[in-house]
Amino acid sequence: MTVFITQFLKKAAASALGRILLGFCLCTFLAHAQSGAAATEVSQLRVERGDDGVHLSALVRFDLPPVVEDALLKGIPMFFVVEADIYRDRWYWTDPRVASATRTLRLAYQPLTRRWRVNIASGLISNSAGLRATLNQNYESMDEALSAIRRVARWKIAEASELDPDASYKVDFNFHLDLSQLPRPFQIGMAGQREWTISAQVKERLKLEPAAAEGSK
Repeated sequence: MTVFITQFLKKAAASALGRILLGFCLCTFLAHAQSGAAATEVSQLRVERGDDGVHLSALVRFDLPPVVEDALLKGIPMFFVVEADIYRDRWYWTDPRVASATRTLRLAYQPLTRRWRVNIASGLISNSAGLRATLNQNYESMDEALSAIRRVARWKIAEASELDPDASYKVDFNFHLDLSQLPRPFQIGMAGQREWTISAQVKERLKLEPAAAEGSK
C-alpha cells in the first residue's frame, strides 16, 4: 500500500511539474510573440541655428515588423508622423512651448511597377485630405525607401527669431507610425497588438550648434 501511494504521488508531482513547465514555455512564447514591436530609437539628433531658422537632423533606427511589411506589399500605404516641439526652460513655472513643427511621410508600394514611393509633406496629411506633398520620390527597393523615412535632414522646426540666444531650451522629438490612417478593417482588433507599433520619443536639453554652412565661411 505504501509503495502504491508513493508511486502515485511521484506521478502526480511529475504531472504537475510538467504542466508548470509547459505553461512557462507557452508564456515565454507568447511574450516573445507579443513583443514583436519594432525596436525604434533616435540617434544623431542635432539642432542647428542659422540665419534662415532652426533646423533639426536625426536618424530613426527601426525595422518594419512582418505585419507592416505584408500590408505594404499588398498596396496599403503607411503614414509616419514626425513632430518636434521646443520648450523654453523656466524654473518658476511650467516650460512654455515656443515652437512646434510636424511632418508626415507616406510610404507606399506600387505593385504594377514594383517601385516604392515616399511622399513628404508639412503638417498632418491623410488619404482623404490629399497628399499636398512638398517632396515626392520613387525608389527601386524597400531599403532605399526606408532610408528616406528614417533620416531627417535639416528639417526647419522654428524661425531663428523665435529663440533667444541667451536662454536655455528643451526639445521634444517624436516619431511614430500613424495607425489611424490604416483602412478600417486593419484597425479592428488592433488595440494592444504591439507588432504594429513603431514609435520613439526623445526629450533632452537643446544644444544649438552652428550651422555647417556658417562654420565653413
